Amino acid sequence: MTTLTPAATIERYFRVALYLGFFTVLYNLLEGLVSIYFGVQDETLTLFGFGMDSFIEVLSGTGIIAMILRIQRNPGTPRSAFEQTALRVTGTSFYLLAVSLFATAIYNLVTQHKPETTLPGVIIALISIASMWALVAAKRKVGRALHSAPILADANCTLVCIYMSLVLLAASLIYQLTGFGFVDSLGALGLIFLSAREGRESFEKARGMKCECED
Repeated sequence: MTTLTPAATIERYFRVALYLGFFTVLYNLLEGLVSIYFGVQDETLTLFGFGMDSFIEVLSGTGIIAMILRIQRNPGTPRSAFEQTALRVTGTSFYLLAVSLFATAIYNLVTQHKPETTLPGVIIALISIASMWALVAAKRKVGRALHSAPILADANCTLVCIYMSLVLLAASLIYQLTGFGFVDSLGALGLIFLSAREGRESFEKARGMKCECED
């Protein structure tokens, strides 16, 4: 059996970290396209908002890839201008998503709008929970192996994707089982809270401040 040198082992883990970064971007891109398609087709606000969040996670993912490359080449250096810009764009996008979801949720409540069906939301949420949980576990393993606080913080931030998936699952499942008309808008309100928190943390990280993900 060939034993890798410490340097080769570190290099291998950095490759794995990059693969996980690219997977995160590609997965969220696909998830966003599917979620928005069914969200529009079935007039489901929670699923549509979930899809928009996935696209914002694509923006965040590009910054994460840049972060991994920076740490690999120059450990201990501060965030690059590209990473800071990506974080600010991500933060702004989360805030805009929160505002648009709030306005639409209020409109749907006033007009008593109901989705056609929320079954796609149930399926997408279950797939997302399983995928994101595996991704969190893999990122944590790599972060611990590299003793990298930023990679571990990224793994913790990925947990927010699981929380959003749980909100989507709860809203979609309750509506599918009960037909309770307001639950779709209530689910969107849950996404608003998480989106606003993500937006705040993105700006804090861009300013070099410690965020909840790093605890």
